[in-house]
Amino acid sequence: MTHRFVRAGLTAALLASTALGAAQASDLPARKGAPLAPVITQFSPWMVRGRALVVMPQESAKLNIGGVRVPGADVSISTSVVPELDISYFFTKNIAVELILGVTPHNVKGAGALAGARIGSAWLLPPTLMLQYHFTELGAFKPYVGVGVNYTVFFNEKAKGGFTSFDLKDSFGFALQAGFDYMIDQHWGINFDVKKIFLEPKVKVNAGLVTGKVKIDPWLFGAGVTYKF
Repeated sequence: MTHRFVRAGLTAALLASTALGAAQASDLPARKGAPLAPVITQFSPWMVRGRALVVMPQESAKLNIGGVRVPGADVSISTSVVPELDISYFFTKNIAVELILGVTPHNVKGAGALAGARIGSAWLLPPTLMLQYHFTELGAFKPYVGVGVNYTVFFNEKAKGGFTSFDLKDSFGFALQAGFDYMIDQHWGINFDVKKIFLEPKVKVNAGLVTGKVKIDPWLFGAGVTYKF
């Protein structure tokens, strides 16, 4: 009888020890890689966009011929549709910088007192650096606004209509921007974007026979694809 009581006591003690060990184990943090461990998504600062861009100059000019101001002398600059690439870097989820890259061709004709005159053509390389604020509280819809600086390089200038030379001076400009991304998933989205660039380069035609300033001030309307790394 005594042996039975001893064996029963040992068995009860063993069961209690096992239960206590299991309870303590349940209180320990889950091991790394366990199925219920939370998944942490790492923030990526890089984004790229490819857009189709419509460049619409809002032009006007102040021109001198032989050093004399010609009242009513103006210019007309053609609209251009081109591809564009931009690269964005996010310092935070809200603050980013965007570098906009592309080239646009344009024809320049006389207007006003110079109506009908063919003046020339040129290509523009207008890299623009924007500082942006992105609104992130609207789910997949992510609007933004930006302000920045533009430096336009004019190249491949060609005189037309009997003129012998046509030269536009590279210029700095001020830029404003508004747009939005609509994210389809974590990486891909669609983008719509509007920019206004304030640009007024100096112009020289026929080696200085005609001089002045041309206010180009284009609107840039873009639509395309977003990829967030």
